[in-house]
This record gives sequence, structure tokens and C-alpha cells, in this order.
Amino acid sequence: MTILANIFASLLLAAPANAGPALDALSAVNAAPAVQPPAPVKADSDTRKEWTVLIFMNGKSNIEPFALGDVNRFETLGSSEKVNIVVELGRSKGLDNDTTADGDWAGVRRYYVARDADTEHISSPMLADLGAVDMGDWKEAAAFLKWGRTAYPAKKYLFVIWDHGWGWLDPKGAPWEAGNSAKSISHDFVTGHYIATADMGKIFKEAGKVDLYTSMACFMQMAEVAYELKDGADVIVGSEEVIQLAGLNWEGFLAALEKNPGAGAEAAGTYMVDTFHEMYSRPEFQQQLEQTKYGTQLSAIRAAKLPEFAKKVKTWYELEMAAGDKPALAKAKKEVLRFEVGDETTDPEKLISFYGDLYNFVELAGRYANPALPGAKELAAAGEDLKTFIASRLTIKNVWLSKDRTGKEYSNTHGIAINIPGRSGNLIEYYPAYSKLAFEKASGWNAFSKYLESIGE
Repeated sequence: MTILANIFASLLLAAPANAGPALDALSAVNAAPAVQPPAPVKADSDTRKEWTVLIFMNGKSNIEPFALGDVNRFETLGSSEKVNIVVELGRSKGLDNDTTADGDWAGVRRYYVARDADTEHISSPMLADLGAVDMGDWKEAAAFLKWGRTAYPAKKYLFVIWDHGWGWLDPKGAPWEAGNSAKSISHDFVTGHYIATADMGKIFKEAGKVDLYTSMACFMQMAEVAYELKDGADVIVGSEEVIQLAGLNWEGFLAALEKNPGAGAEAAGTYMVDTFHEMYSRPEFQQQLEQTKYGTQLSAIRAAKLPEFAKKVKTWYELEMAAGDKPALAKAKKEVLRFEVGDETTDPEKLISFYGDLYNFVELAGRYANPALPGAKELAAAGEDLKTFIASRLTIKNVWLSKDRTGKEYSNTHGIAINIPGRSGNLIEYYPAYSKLAFEKASGWNAFSKYLESIGE
């Protein structure tokens, strides 16, 4: 079993039997009648709903049962007079964790989500059976978004990609790979394809910008990923870390949106982050985090701030390289909060993992800096400026819970991760795609990454 497969298996074992609805938030909403698909309206009509929520759910993998389960969770609230919920759901037969639930069909279907109290069966009206389309193709994600905007026009749009995620990198030898070019989100185990980080922005160029974008997938709240999305959404929600298979607090988020459908993108992103924190704060989830030795984190960031962010990152690391304070950087590399790319066998102290929280890294480098070095004062000022920018201008809301298996607290997360080379080792083989990323072109971070690789502990 590969390292990637080991991580997937550990998450499947970690998932609770039932994520459970937020009953207090649902009580008022459940009194409403079930909603059927509305009649088409003109895109500029005053009768448009406030929000259309479009969820691209690629369950054509080893997490099929959780895809079906989440659709049932959506149905505990369903669409309303103010909010449309539309899903493109894929599933398959014969893969690990295959389930025969809901007729054991295979392929891809679109649903208009209606309220339903039965959490074991999907009862929402099916809008289309698309057959064996490839959910690992960015063009299919774009087609769904474009279709959804036309069929269910609204004043604001939320687009979600739901599946496994691997941050910026394109891994080789993954369990779903079928000899095609490797890509990092929406893994279609049937076709062997998945959507490249560098292709994510194409979805929105083709289908139009949305107000809020969410990655319901691991590791995606990275500088490298967010920069690809900066022109496609006003607010980006995602996790720096693994997302446990309980996922997001859909019940709480949809209830909050239904209660205040006039909410803008920043408010809606905050609802998603806050309800996530509420769910994982419950005793059963706290126990889950303790048992699996995982911390958890979710943040919402402002896409419009990303170009300025890239400039501040470049200013800081260039001053770091000019100062040449390698002892400080070595300590920062060792102590920074890194995310769960490996496992207890391959990386017991989490020193090889190469995703880390950027704010925490800058903070540690500043803490250990030698103030006597030339340029130390300017470097310290740039570090403080970058941290302040991340905390108060880039990040709208950041939440965390628990600690990792090495005892590091997730209070060390601040909303955005980045590639930070650790101790040399080969946790995951991946394609050399970093130079293609928009963030690299804007910041030149790869030069600093190579500089860090040369620094020992």
C-alpha cells in the first residue's frame, strides 16, 4: 500500500458513523415544506434567489459512501425560497469502500436538493443522468458551474469542489492514477484523471466568477492553490490540513445561510468557518481528533489581496536570503507546524512533510534571527509586515482545534500554508510542476524553497 493509500485508509477509519445535524439551527428551517426545482427565470430578474450553491461531488473514488452521506445531509435543509442547492454527484462500482446504497447506480447525476428527513436515502429530484462523464476534467467542473448559473440564476454563487485534495503538488503513483498526467483535486478513480492546480482557474474563466469558492478537500488552502483561484472568486475557503471525512458542517452552514440569505461572500465564508469550528468542538469530534492525533483547521481568505500578498512574501524572503541567517531558518524549518503529508511510519516527527503554515514559519524565523546581521532591522520589519497582512487583511476568519501527533498546537495556523521543504526524504514522488504555478511566477518562491533545501538543522 502506498503512503497516499495509507493516509486515505486512516481517514476512512477516523470518520464518525454519523456527523449529526446541528438540531438547534435546523428547528425553524425544518418547518418549511420541501422545495421542488423552481421555474426558470431570467438572469437579471428581480425574482432571482439570493444564493445558488453548486457542489461538484466527485464520489468516483474510495470515499463514495461519504459523498452519498453528504447529499443526505444537504437534504436535512434542502433548497428554499431564497437558496438553491444543486449537486453534480458521481459514483462508481467495484472500488474500495463501494456501497450499494441508493440503487447502486454508477456514473454522474445532477440533483436539485429538496428537504427530506430521511438521512439514509437521496430523495431529491434528479435533473439529469450524464452517464460516464469524467469528473477529473476541469472542463466538466466548468460545464456544471456554467449550466447551474444558467438554470438557477441567483444574486450570489457558491461553488464547491468535493473530493480528495493534495494541495499544489501533482503526485505520482497515486492509487487512482492510470498513467495519465497527474493532477491534484477531483480524483476520478475510474478514468485516472484529476484536476491540476494550474487548471483550477480555467474553471472560472470558462464558467464565470463566483462570490465564494470552497475546497472540500485536504491541503488546498495554500498560497500556490489560492493564487490560481484569485480571479475566480471573491472569497476562498479551505483547509491547510487534512479534512476529516466528517467534512464541513453542512447543516450548520446551510441553516445560517437560510437564516440570512442576504449575506455577502465574506459573511457566508465566515458562516462556513464558524460552523466547522462548532461541529469539531463537539465531544464526539474532539474524541475523534484525539484518537487520530490530528488537528484540524479551516479558513476564509480574500482573493483580491493575493497579488499584494505575493509581493510581501517576495520582499520578506529576499531579505532573508540577503541576511543569510541560516541558523534561524534551520530552527524555523524544524519547529514550524507542518501538515500531515506523511504518516507515523514514514515521518514520525513530521520533519519531512513539506507543507507548513507561512505565518508560523515567518514568526519562528524572526524569533531566532540574529539582530547583529546586516539588514536584520529591515528583515524584521518585513516579517512583521507580512504577518500583519496575513492576519488582518488576507485572512477573514481562521479556526483551529487540537494538536498534531507531535504535540504542536493548531493555534499556530493563521489561514494560509505554503511549500516549505523539510528534512530530505522522499515521502511522495511528484511531477516537477511548480514552475507552472501562477504564485511562483508572481513571487519566485521556488528560489527560496531551493535555498531552504540547502539548510540543515
